Amino acid sequence: MRKFLTLACSLISLSAMAQKTDTVFLKKLMESKPGLFSSVLNHPNKNQIQILYTQVNRNTQNKPSFKTFSYNLDPHHYFYPASTVKLAAVIFALEKVNRLKNTGLTASSTMITDSAFNGQSKVLTDTSAKNGLPSIAHYVKKILLTSDNDAFNRLFEFIGRAEINQQLKANGFNDSRILNRLAIGDAGESARHSNPIKFYNGDKLVYNQPAQYDPKDYDLTLSNLTMGKGYLDSADKLVNKPFSLAGKNAFAINDQQKLMQKLIFPEAFPAKERFKLTAADYKLIYTYMSKYPTESDFPKYDPKEFWPTYAKMLYYGRENVSPDPNIRIFNKYGDSYGYIIDNSYFVDFKNGIEYFLTAVVHSNEDGIFNDNKYEYDTVCFPFMKNLGQSIYEVELNRKKSHQPDLSKFKLDYSH
Repeated sequence: MRKFLTLACSLISLSAMAQKTDTVFLKKLMESKPGLFSSVLNHPNKNQIQILYTQVNRNTQNKPSFKTFSYNLDPHHYFYPASTVKLAAVIFALEKVNRLKNTGLTASSTMITDSAFNGQSKVLTDTSAKNGLPSIAHYVKKILLTSDNDAFNRLFEFIGRAEINQQLKANGFNDSRILNRLAIGDAGESARHSNPIKFYNGDKLVYNQPAQYDPKDYDLTLSNLTMGKGYLDSADKLVNKPFSLAGKNAFAINDQQKLMQKLIFPEAFPAKERFKLTAADYKLIYTYMSKYPTESDFPKYDPKEFWPTYAKMLYYGRENVSPDPNIRIFNKYGDSYGYIIDNSYFVDFKNGIEYFLTAVVHSNEDGIFNDNKYEYDTVCFPFMKNLGQSIYEVELNRKKSHQPDLSKFKLDYSH
């Protein structure tokens, strides 16, 4: 019996070791390329870099398994997640539509948003939609193509703040919270109130959602909530005090990548842990998460403002270049307060490459927030590009036991 227990303990220990995240590989990789990374590696705390890279390995049945590598990962070290929270809202909104399907509600139902609290705004039309009307599906497209803030705010109001945070916890995203709308100064009491919404199929009212109120706080154990030496207030006056991000959204990169893995490979997770999405939902998300703005007719974008590689930071930076025709990047990025974040699943159909890469980098040399003076172009975008291309190079040279069948991700972008 004692021998059996010893063997069992040894197997458990070996299993735990096998699943342990490698914390050395990424550091050595960046150190091997000082021309690309020495400027940030010399002061990683200043640039607040965190990275998660996950290799995907397939078996003979094409089933994926994951091997993860991290750099500076700390779920409790706060960074402002900006627009990366929008991908969670996309998923939770579509799940809510599915729960309400017996009412006749669909993602394409006309969504009329009213107002019921100070600062709220109404939405009756959407001229970027083919039929000129707002809907969950169209908001999803706008979020995934160009990270539209208003589209996120409307999904936030539909899901409701309480449900968003319940869903984060239910899915095991324990280092995250979503408390606020974006880009409208939403905070405090206004963030707790969600607009009343009505959904129509043609002229028929199919679902009426009253205004909601969320009294709860969602406390997390976080460090780094005050930053810098000053900030510009709402009147653009300099306040010589550290900038506080307490009470803001939080979305740790371990939670971001886990969400992406569950979204891309639901079959790799137990049925009870999968998102409650339909095949059509997955197709909608995959298509618009990897589609270029220039490939979209509704909504239609000016290519001078939103070029093809605009949102694909973890390979192209923010450069306006022609995308590689063999590559598609399924991602959600964020940029604000000097932070650049990108959460991606990368596919190269020609070379049979796939991997997950999630990263955050920060730069604010003058220590002043809200002044729109951040080193995005000289520090953050180059770092993201160099990191993405360095990992791609690793994957290009990595030998695999089984080549992946990536046909699931070959999508039709013609409409």
